[in-house]
Amino acid sequence: MSHQQQQTVPAGNAVPLWYPYYGASIGEAARRFFKKYATFTGRASRSEYWWWALISGAVAIILNIIISAGATVNDSGAMVPGPGAVIGYILLGIWGLATLIPSLALVVRRLHDVNFSGWMILLGLVPFLGGLALLIFMILPSKPEGQRFDVPA
Repeated sequence: MSHQQQQTVPAGNAVPLWYPYYGASIGEAARRFFKKYATFTGRASRSEYWWWALISGAVAIILNIIISAGATVNDSGAMVPGPGAVIGYILLGIWGLATLIPSLALVVRRLHDVNFSGWMILLGLVPFLGGLALLIFMILPSKPEGQRFDVPA
């Protein structure tokens, strides 16, 4: 299948989990994210990656609003975490721990889809430029050569 073609899924048939879902909806991208929780093999389409990035960013914004709303001001005028902020921090910690491994796996699968080794994720350890390089890789279109990373189940 060409990387420019969109998949057509017959009614009642789903795209296999081992195959990237081009044109995935936001709900399908979220389902596939959790179903492939620690799967570092195979590929992930741009839509799978970017829909999850949107969901993750929205959850982070909501949790930060909860943290900010729960902060209080002490006598000297400094902001200190109140009970609401503590709950927000706890929720943020749970969210971070629950999505860390699958987020790393999704980035590796996205790198595979653009025909890069998953080890390129280590570029993220390079301050600023590494993150910028990974962002560019996540934006790139799928490459047919990435099929070498497919592991049909």
